[in-house]
Amino acid sequence: QMFAAEENVDFRIHVENQTRARDDVSRKQLRLYQLYSRTSGKHIQVLGRRISAKGEDGDKYAQLLVETDTFGSQVRIKGKETDFYLCMNRKGKLVGKPDGTSKECVFIEKVLENNYTALMSAKYSGWYVGFTKKGRPRKGPKTRENQQDVHFMKRYPKGQVEIQKPFKYTTVTKRTKRIRPTNPS
Repeated sequence: QMFAAEENVDFRIHVENQTRARDDVSRKQLRLYQLYSRTSGKHIQVLGRRISAKGEDGDKYAQLLVETDTFGSQVRIKGKETDFYLCMNRKGKLVGKPDGTSKECVFIEKVLENNYTALMSAKYSGWYVGFTKKGRPRKGPKTRENQQDVHFMKRYPKGQVEIQKPFKYTTVTKRTKRIRPTNPS
């Protein structure tokens, strides 16, 4: 009877709670890539305090350092050239800040069904990073997950390929013997 109650446990709640909490145990991951905006056809740029989606492929201001430091998919996005973080203020406006420690500078990365990525504000749930066709930022309260304005594609800067460590296989054969501890009896 005890086992029947444990079978109906929903781990999604646990994962959601762990995603919200900052994780000091895991090491931070830093990735360098560009975010291609589906509507403007250009890349997100962090130009100091100003944010736009008018960057060309390989533009120095379009290169973004993405930091992950949680169990889930919470990220901080920093312009490589300017060292300013992409943040969303309480009015929903996208701004650049030199210090990215506030919750306004944390976004939840969502991979959508169409393989695009949407960035939702961790502080203001339901508000997304979005841009118009001209590359101007849209205010958070006017964005929805299903709008093309909030869809982005991760791209590596021109001439840079993601450096991946080669995967090492562990071979186990029938001839591999287990080492058993010997008992001095």
